[in-house]
Amino acid sequence: MSTIREQAERAKAAKPKLAALERAQKDKALGAVAALLRARTADIQRENELDLAAGRTAGLAPAMLDRLRMDQKGVEATARAVEHVITLPDPVGSRGPMQRMRSGIQVGRQRLPLGVVAIVYESRPNVTVDAASLCLKSGNTCLLRGGKEAAHTNRVLGSIIGEALAESGVSPDAVQIIPPGDRDGVRELVSLTGLVDLAIPRGGEGLIRFVVEHARVPVVQHFLGVCHLFLDEGANVEMARALAVDGKARRPGVCNALECLLVHAADAARLLPPVARALLDEGVELRGCPRTRELVPEAKAATDADWGTEYLAKIMAVRVVDDLDGALAHVGRYGSNHSEAICTEKLASSERWLREVDASCVLVNASTRFNDGGELGLGAEIGISTTKLHAYGPMGLESLTAEKWVVIGGGQIRG
Repeated sequence: MSTIREQAERAKAAKPKLAALERAQKDKALGAVAALLRARTADIQRENELDLAAGRTAGLAPAMLDRLRMDQKGVEATARAVEHVITLPDPVGSRGPMQRMRSGIQVGRQRLPLGVVAIVYESRPNVTVDAASLCLKSGNTCLLRGGKEAAHTNRVLGSIIGEALAESGVSPDAVQIIPPGDRDGVRELVSLTGLVDLAIPRGGEGLIRFVVEHARVPVVQHFLGVCHLFLDEGANVEMARALAVDGKARRPGVCNALECLLVHAADAARLLPPVARALLDEGVELRGCPRTRELVPEAKAATDADWGTEYLAKIMAVRVVDDLDGALAHVGRYGSNHSEAICTEKLASSERWLREVDASCVLVNASTRFNDGGELGLGAEIGISTTKLHAYGPMGLESLTAEKWVVIGGGQIRG
């Protein structure tokens, strides 16, 4: 079996040829990936069932099992995501406006791949395909290190991708699966300066902090998804109910799920009881402030630890705040720069929310679950950055490229 360093060296060796590929050949390889996913759906399901069975035996939480599942519907959705990436413009080589300087030279910036991208992730096997597709289209080679809980599924997905690349004339070294193991392997991977150009961790806070603390290469950070929904004075009750239920109850284990509901004090008596009832009917445990518990007796008492907690379960903190300023202050203190939504009928409130909230995705009258690469038109995402260097929010093709300066002259010298 190859060592991690050997795999990284092969990825680096494959980098120049992949970066030089024309869009047609990259799209051909992606089409082959989508076709083989569908053709081998039964194989994928069989391997995924082995992972699910092991996960149940190990006592994985329902949210983790949900992330791990890749049934026929999941395979089809993943194949469609690959096909959407095919339709997207190729960012590699795209050039912005050229500007003529006083010297007569023309200057501009042109996009190029980042190089070798290492993705370390947990549970979700669809990340294997999403990451490979985005890296391939953007001209980056990638090293994919999934968790042991998805080992069987990731292995078959890796073989499918490798087969598709080979039949399309692309080196299989462009996309490599690193076998799961202990954290020492992760530490080695993210310390390979000169071989790995960027590390992207996706998973629980523990994994991400481990990568950040031990990396010697640049890291895209996304520690927590503490997402809020603020119900403004005068908000539509039906809309508020729908946004809260979709954000919390539909898929509580994802990073863009709601963790805290904020309600304007002047309208809490009208808004909170029906919204809370809808959440309770979905099996959501509510943990509220004293004013919340007056209006919703079923709510448990919240502690200071509940504000700012990412539950990844059917648990939601609820707080009645004085006004919009109170909601903004709460989000500023406890938010994680991920997804923040307001439900409002007031233009002034929505404009302040959009202007003053610092998050990778700020939403007005829409579910936080729209902070997703596919929903935002990226086809798929390589990860969601909650820091601003070098990307903020879901990272698609453009975020996997950098810009270099290009200068076109006619023999000018500076002297």
